[in-house]
Amino acid sequence: MAFMESDFNADSLRREAVDLFSGVKETSSLDEVRERLRSNADRMAAETISDHTSRPSYERISARDCSRALRSALSSVSDARVGFSVAKALMDIAAGTVRPDLSPGFYAELIHWVIGIRGRGPLRYDHVPLTDKPSGREAAILRSDELDHLWALTAEKMARYASGFDDGIPEYRQFRRNKILNVFGGSIADWNDWRWQTAHVISDVETFSKVVTLSEEEHRNIADACAARLPFGITPYYASLMDDEPLGRDHAVRAQVIPPRDYIRAMTQQRGADGVGCDFMLETDTSPIDFVTRRYPSIVILKPVSTCPQICVYCQRNWEIDQVMAPGAFAPPESMRDAIRWIADHPAVRQVLITGGDPLILETARLKEILDALCAIPAIEIIRIGTRTPVTMPMRVTEELADTLGSCRELGRRDIAVITHVEHVYEVTPEMAAAIDRIKRRGISVYNQLVYTFFTSRRFESARLRMLLRRIGIDPYYTFATKGKAETMRYRVPIARILQEVKEESRLLPGLCRTDEPVYNVPGLGKNYLRAYQHRDMVSVLPDGSRVYEFHSWEKNIARLQTYLATDVPILDYLNRLSDFGEDATDYESIWYYF
Repeated sequence: MAFMESDFNADSLRREAVDLFSGVKETSSLDEVRERLRSNADRMAAETISDHTSRPSYERISARDCSRALRSALSSVSDARVGFSVAKALMDIAAGTVRPDLSPGFYAELIHWVIGIRGRGPLRYDHVPLTDKPSGREAAILRSDELDHLWALTAEKMARYASGFDDGIPEYRQFRRNKILNVFGGSIADWNDWRWQTAHVISDVETFSKVVTLSEEEHRNIADACAARLPFGITPYYASLMDDEPLGRDHAVRAQVIPPRDYIRAMTQQRGADGVGCDFMLETDTSPIDFVTRRYPSIVILKPVSTCPQICVYCQRNWEIDQVMAPGAFAPPESMRDAIRWIADHPAVRQVLITGGDPLILETARLKEILDALCAIPAIEIIRIGTRTPVTMPMRVTEELADTLGSCRELGRRDIAVITHVEHVYEVTPEMAAAIDRIKRRGISVYNQLVYTFFTSRRFESARLRMLLRRIGIDPYYTFATKGKAETMRYRVPIARILQEVKEESRLLPGLCRTDEPVYNVPGLGKNYLRAYQHRDMVSVLPDGSRVYEFHSWEKNIARLQTYLATDVPILDYLNRLSDFGEDATDYESIWYYF
């Protein structure tokens, strides 16, 4: 069910917020209006919060959080920081002044805040109240029955999403593999050779359309992206994970690599004559030497290669990627030696993340040279390998490669870990699980970084991924909010949805399946945790319904650094997109009460 514009407008806000608007129309100055609105909101919240006998705790918490959000948005400091005044907008609404700049998304936020202040936010799952309070074994049995019911609802939701292990899907992937091999004239032995995979990366729409059934829009977007020389490439293996039939199972797989129209437009505008786009994370400002990035005291990023066998549309480093497997993307050996010498000269660095690009496209001998040089540095205690090859090209994880990685381990002295990026359960296959097993048999831990995009954000979609990852030996590590880059708008999800997912979905999983931390990457600074108010403030809401957040530096209380203002995705727009995607948007309605 989609929300109509008529659901959220000035009239509906005035009807819902009679108490909030009390006396505002008779107040002339903006400062007085601001104080009146604050006073009204505080009184409404106090009535809800103080009613601790008849109201459940979640209603009082909702009143606290929503009143805090409204007070922040009414601040004159917020007006100055974001260039828009919520207080003035409410003053005009109370007076009946037409404000064409205010969208339904803006009204939706304010209406739900008022609803929340009154303690009327929706409860996700109803707890059945008991007239006679049991105790002991009777209470335990009743509670166990309730938990069985809760898990049945969870399992039902997770079952909506197909994985590469589900009945019939491995056989279907073999059919898809054979179709692709026929196009390329290859054999099964070729398919299982990672060099054959990289030599046959699909980088044009003509070849891609021979191996995958494309819609007209997908065909047009790929053609335009290639014409604009935007990075595009897919391994034959990953193409085999896409369905010929429009069943909807592979939506996240396609979204990983097929660029949407607004991405093409934004990237084309950003790229100058040199073909370089926007360095959103300000890596050039945190690179003390070529191929090294340093944002934290004891860890650095080392980038021996700036390309991958396959390009994710929302890649953080699309600004420095030319094309898939481009020859010029490999760092010269002498530059790597200089970078590693620089690391050796800074003993504060205890860990190195080797990433790029994807370092596992290097020949094993070349990778071993880099690893051996890092292992020779006394201060280095942990080496991480950032790679998506287990997902895009699992045949790269050979016994030789696994032995090379395992050779870095020295008990009590040095460890090595693999950080991968699995996005959806439909990417998880027996081949991928076998690759992970080869790594883990060398005593190497494997962690997953999930980018929480629109295409993985339906109810319990990522919860099912976490459950499956643990079964194949991968620990959930980070859940990233999609970076606020202009070209990735179609992938972004409101921060409130991530918080909702953590509380209402991930929290229902066993502890070892929910070890990932939700984070927002702040340009130039790094990861900002999303779980607590101490890491950020919700500052205001803009006319289009976008919330504005102020993120604090991870160095707060350690060093004096500026905070960072980020504009989020309008919640109403997100819910309507979910509706267009076939979801019942009312199933997500508690999203308004997460900040």
